Amino acid sequence: MKIPILETRELRRYFPVRTGIFLRKSGDVRAVDGVSLKVHRGETVGLVGESGCGKSTVGKTILNLLKPTSGQVIFEGKDLSTIGRAQWRLLRRKMQIIFQDPMESLNSRHTVGEILEEPFIIHKLGSSTQRRAWVQELLKKVGLTASSIGRFPHEFSGGQRQRIGIARAIALKPKLIVCDEAVSALDVSVQAQIINLLLELQRKMELSLLFIAHDLSVVRHLSDRVAVMYLGQIVEEASSDEIYQNPTHPYTRALISAIPVPSPKNIRDRVILEGDVPSPINPPSGCRFHTRCAYSKPDCQRKIPKMEEVKSSHYVSCLRWRELPASMIQIP
Repeated sequence: MKIPILETRELRRYFPVRTGIFLRKSGDVRAVDGVSLKVHRGETVGLVGESGCGKSTVGKTILNLLKPTSGQVIFEGKDLSTIGRAQWRLLRRKMQIIFQDPMESLNSRHTVGEILEEPFIIHKLGSSTQRRAWVQELLKKVGLTASSIGRFPHEFSGGQRQRIGIARAIALKPKLIVCDEAVSALDVSVQAQIINLLLELQRKMELSLLFIAHDLSVVRHLSDRVAVMYLGQIVEEASSDEIYQNPTHPYTRALISAIPVPSPKNIRDRVILEGDVPSPINPPSGCRFHTRCAYSKPDCQRKIPKMEEVKSSHYVSCLRWRELPASMIQIP
């Protein structure tokens, strides 16, 4: 049995809601509420869902940028909740993140050379001459010229800035990278270039990727497996081909039906969800999707669905999945 490089077990991250003059706690925003996920070595797992479903919070909690409220994050067999600050510092070399907006994540007062040299300085690696050579090598890996070293982030296009962000993420030769909406702010043509770059780097460096996105068409081409999130919980998980050819959860079907069709000859039935996403402060009882589900029955309001295996390595959290009609929204 393959041991995953990363595993989360019932991971939760709540944000307190404070009201009144004395800012007393009146509740919690349940951004992540019991997420269990695995990423194997060299694998790309796509994490998808509507804006506000908690997928970015999952990524930041895994990297300890946000402290988990409860649950476990296990990396290379080690429970990260048990390690101290010094151990976390060493672990940073193995776990990195690529942010959505490179202009916000890159220091505008530093040159590209200073930005890419910083990880080596922080971890006290190499001499000044060695670090400069490493920076030049990083720029070459991501398709930028050595002359970029002395330029500032604002002098680059959005796609080039994201390449700089990728270069910074791979500087210390990590084993896992969390891509938090890494291409969503880019033009479609630039998205393709960045995706191809990530795939090439993954192959050469044997990287594991957790790819967080809301664009399901992008996720399909990049991911080996896909996990679908709704209101802080994973509702379906399967291989990329399986989840697009045989979506089982009503929410997954709605997401996939919304993918634009490139040819006007291919007409797909849309699954239109009614109502708004409930508040994560006071989520619905039972199945959290029952307030928007066309197949909901009274027991959906009372029973909390568990992950069930539809077929080999295809899991869904739905009480009605056996009763649903066959999906007609497969993606060719």
